[in-house]
Amino acid sequence: MATAFSDPIWRKPQTASTFQSLPNGERVDLAIVGGGIMGLSTALHAARLGLSVQVLDAGEVGQGASGLNGGQVIPGLKYDPEWLLEHFGPERGEALVNFAASTADAVFELIRDEKLAVPFVRNGWIQAAHTEAALKAAANRDRQWHARGADVRLLDAAEIAAKTGAQGYLGGWLDRRAGVIDPLAYTSELARVATATGVRIAGHQKVVRLDKSAGVWRVSTENGVQLQAKAVVLATNAYTDGLIPGLAQTIVPLHSFQIATAPLSPDLAATILPEGQAVSDSRRILVYYRKSADGRLVLGGRGRMALPTSAGDWAHLERALVRLYPVLSGVAIEKRWFGRVAMTPDHLPHIHEPEKGLLAVVGCQGRGVGLMTALGERIAGYLQSGDARQLPFPVSPIRPIPFHPFRQVGVAATIAWYRLLDALER
Repeated sequence: MATAFSDPIWRKPQTASTFQSLPNGERVDLAIVGGGIMGLSTALHAARLGLSVQVLDAGEVGQGASGLNGGQVIPGLKYDPEWLLEHFGPERGEALVNFAASTADAVFELIRDEKLAVPFVRNGWIQAAHTEAALKAAANRDRQWHARGADVRLLDAAEIAAKTGAQGYLGGWLDRRAGVIDPLAYTSELARVATATGVRIAGHQKVVRLDKSAGVWRVSTENGVQLQAKAVVLATNAYTDGLIPGLAQTIVPLHSFQIATAPLSPDLAATILPEGQAVSDSRRILVYYRKSADGRLVLGGRGRMALPTSAGDWAHLERALVRLYPVLSGVAIEKRWFGRVAMTPDHLPHIHEPEKGLLAVVGCQGRGVGLMTALGERIAGYLQSGDARQLPFPVSPIRPIPFHPFRQVGVAATIAWYRLLDALER
C-alpha cells in the first residue's frame, strides 16, 4: 500500500532487528514471497511445525495493505452459510462455513497467546443499512448466523444511531465476533514473533524468478541473490506481478483511499462510535470507518483508479465523513493515504498450486486481516502434512480474466455509475 502527501498515523520506522541478511545459496524448507499478514502467519505456523522458513519482501514489513488497511477484523466471507453450502456442497461447504466463522478468533487469540503489543477493541462490527433492501439483506444474514449460535443481532434505527452517532441509517447488523486493531502494529508484531520462532525475514529483496530442478525451487532476487527451497508460497495478493505466469491476470487491483481526522475532543468521542465498533455501510461503493487507538476517526473507501495527484482526490471521503457526521465539518483531516487491494471475479479467496510445492493465495475481499491470519495456519499445515483437508478452499487452476487489460476500465465505469446510484438513494 503506497502513501501520499503525509505518512499514515501508524507509520513508524521498521526496527533493524526484523530484517536479516540473505546469504546467497541458502537452503530452506519454505520460501515465502511477501511479508504481509498472509506471509508472516504462514511463516510463523510453519516454523512452529518444524520447517525452516525464509520470508522475502520487495519492501518493508507493513509497507503494503497488511500494515495500512482499515484495521477491521471481520469474520465470515462475502457470502453467507446457505450460499456456501449450496455452491460447495454439504461437506466442503460446512467446513468452509466453520472456517469463516473462526477467522476473527484467529487474530485475537494470536494477540492474546503471543502477547502481541497491538492496540485492539473487540466490541464487534456493524454492517449499516441505508435502504429497506439492505435492511432485509441484514435480516437474512442475521437469521443464518444466529441459527449457528453466532453472537450477532439486528439493530433498529435508534440502536444504530446510538452505537455509531452517524446519520442516515435505517438499522443494521452487529457481529460481536469482530473488532478493530492497529494494522501496522499487528503486522510488525507478527514479524517480531515469527523472527523469535526462527523465521528469517529479508527486506528489499524483490523475487524475479522461480525455477525448479530435481524437486527443489531456486528463488532468485533482483539483487542477484539466490536461495533453494523445497516449497514456495507466493503471498503478494494485490502486488502480484509476472512471477507466476497468468496469476496477476486473475485479479483486478483497485485503490483504496483513507483519511484520518485530528484526535476527537472528549465530547465528540463520547457520541461517535462510543463502544469502539467498526462500521461498513451498505452502499454499492461502501465506506468503512473506526476510531484509532489515539482517538481519531479513520474512514476509507474506493478511490480513483489512477494514482492520486492532490488532496482533492480524497474529497469524496471528506464528503462522506460530513454526510455521516455533520458535527465533524470543522475538524481537520490530518492524514490521507491510499493503497492497492485485489478483487477476484467471484469475490472469494483463491488458492492455486500450479506445480507441486508452489502455492499462491490471492483475494482478501475486505476481510484480509482475519482471513489471511487463519489461512496462513492452514497453508502451513498443508505444506507440512500434504493433507489437502487442511485447506478450507479447494485448490483451483489459474484462470486469467478474459480481456484483463480492459477490466479496470470497466471497473472504473462501474464505480462511477454506482456512485451515482448511491447518491440518488440518499
